[in-house]
Amino acid sequence: MAIVNPAIAQRATIGALAATTVVIADMIGVGVFTSLGFQVVDITSGFSVLLLWLVGGVVALCGALCYAELAAMFPRSSGEYNFLSRSYHPALGFMAGWLSATVGFAAPVALASMAFGHYAKSVVPDVPPLALGLAIIWIVTLVHMRGVRDGSALQVSTTVLKLLLILAFIGAGFGLGTRQPISFEPSAADAAQIFSAPFAISLVFVMYSYSGWNAATYIIGEIRKPHSSLPLALLSGTLIVMVLYLALNAVFLYTTPLAALAGRVDVAVATGIFIFGERGSQVVGLIISLGLISSISAMTWIGPRVAMTMGEDFPILGVFARRSANGTPRIAIMCQAIIASALFLTGSFEAVLEFIQFGLLCCSFLSVLGVIKLRLTRPDLPRPYRAWGYPVTPLIFLSVITVTLYYLAVTRPLQSIAGFMVMLLGLVLYVLAASHAAHDSVKQVTIPK
Repeated sequence: MAIVNPAIAQRATIGALAATTVVIADMIGVGVFTSLGFQVVDITSGFSVLLLWLVGGVVALCGALCYAELAAMFPRSSGEYNFLSRSYHPALGFMAGWLSATVGFAAPVALASMAFGHYAKSVVPDVPPLALGLAIIWIVTLVHMRGVRDGSALQVSTTVLKLLLILAFIGAGFGLGTRQPISFEPSAADAAQIFSAPFAISLVFVMYSYSGWNAATYIIGEIRKPHSSLPLALLSGTLIVMVLYLALNAVFLYTTPLAALAGRVDVAVATGIFIFGERGSQVVGLIISLGLISSISAMTWIGPRVAMTMGEDFPILGVFARRSANGTPRIAIMCQAIIASALFLTGSFEAVLEFIQFGLLCCSFLSVLGVIKLRLTRPDLPRPYRAWGYPVTPLIFLSVITVTLYYLAVTRPLQSIAGFMVMLLGLVLYVLAASHAAHDSVKQVTIPK
């Protein structure tokens, strides 16, 4: 397998539709189908619950607006690795890339695959969930290793199927379900719940459910007309998911008693039983398991592009920059699948997710802060797209992420400290990688031919 010219390897082959499906697929995982049960323990107002998801959507949209400006300015695949390197210093970019390239995508792939095995078992009960989960990791991996065209086809088809199934579920809920005694209109009593610690803590998990709104920035080098297509993909994808999240949670509350939801992880299954009867668990299992394929596909597509781009910049990581003749970073894709499989088999991915969440949020915070920094320090830079609502939109995002980081540090101090230490490790590794690159440069200059 030869290293091909980056200009050829990064040829733009996908349009705005495929990029939008990556955003939608990466955002809609299991979070929206599981987190409501913990929220309604303390937040019992329908209006307050929907406001919680609306706030999360607005914050994600603010982040998408800011990332769109950065991506249009610096159209190179790899997301925060690219943004932080250009906005601050390559060391911070390497730190973000280190997080993403190692476990930032592999751990969510493992989690989604485990969920796939769990929900698919209701449809194919004779196959062990372990086998189902591992199989979906490698089937999706093999498709993406064939090339961007095949990966894009898988992504678009599975995401469209996911959207159709979710819309059918929402329609069935409102059409077949029995309305519960819950109001979605605001009342004076809502203020106490909205300005409470449970609301703020719930927002942490809602923000996790919205994570993925930045997905298309990891593959911008493969997007045609990125200056226009990338902002369209980020904004339309985030808006579509926000509407779906509000509708799904409204269906859960509309059809299912709060007592049947409170404290329950599989709230979608509970709702499915109230809508479809005894076969409801199978219906929901089919919807979620098929929908998870698109999520796994999105992360399999975008995650390896971080390692690929880092390999282009640092000779010590050059193996990850190797591509097939059609520009696919097969080694990087294979490595992510191996890490995801290892996490899947050891069952340690949930612990990994908990401590990397702090670091990933820090990287998003710094990226959006970079929009403000560059507006002040580099007003001369060409900006094909300018974030709508600046400076309000970045300030909204930064404020909510600050609160989220605070509650993570308070409620999960050990995981937050571990996440911070992983970030520091990334900086140490940057020093080693940069030193190796400098050493190679000196050798190339001083050693005669």
